[in-house]
Amino acid sequence: MSTLLTSAARQHEQRWLEGPKRRETAQFGRRASSRRVRALVAAVAMTGLVSGCASTGGPLAATGTLTRVEPAKRVAAPHITGTTLTGAPFDSATLAGRVIVYNVWGSWCAPCRKEAPALAAAAKATAEVATFVGIDTRDSGTAQAQALVREAGITYESVFDPDGRLLLQFGSLPPSAIPTTIVVDAQGRIAARILGEATQSTLTGLVDDTAAGR
Repeated sequence: MSTLLTSAARQHEQRWLEGPKRRETAQFGRRASSRRVRALVAAVAMTGLVSGCASTGGPLAATGTLTRVEPAKRVAAPHITGTTLTGAPFDSATLAGRVIVYNVWGSWCAPCRKEAPALAAAAKATAEVATFVGIDTRDSGTAQAQALVREAGITYESVFDPDGRLLLQFGSLPPSAIPTTIVVDAQGRIAARILGEATQSTLTGLVDDTAAGR
């Protein structure tokens, strides 16, 4: 009888000791699964972005599709932080009170290269009220991106976002194609989005309207 009780006690003790290990293993499995799901979502999103940029033309390679948001219906833009192509830190909080124009681009994207001079000109024309910020995505390195910046005469900074994680932060009006331009008003709210190639006149008009509270 004593032997049986001892054996039962040991089995109970073993189960009690193994319980936390099983729970820890299960929790690890759930965390790993959650990470895989997030990675898959990001990959699917970026696949859609890349497919939107057609090097031979396509619906987004010509004049872009403009969406404007009424002031009363605008939502807060995401807080963007990162490192620029030149290695400097970037924090959108330093631009509070100004209109911000985010342009999502990549050196590999033909429509992006085509619209770059228009962006450079619009940034200079609206410098008193707006700050342009590029978001360079899906480039494996900064060398080609910096070459395009120099070629187009772009003087504003671009945040390096090789895996596209910054783009996922724009929830209400996401940059669902490349190039995409997003205008944020002085109150930090998303005011407009251009899917596809933007022109200088469209950009300056949007900035002027947004700065005027429209």
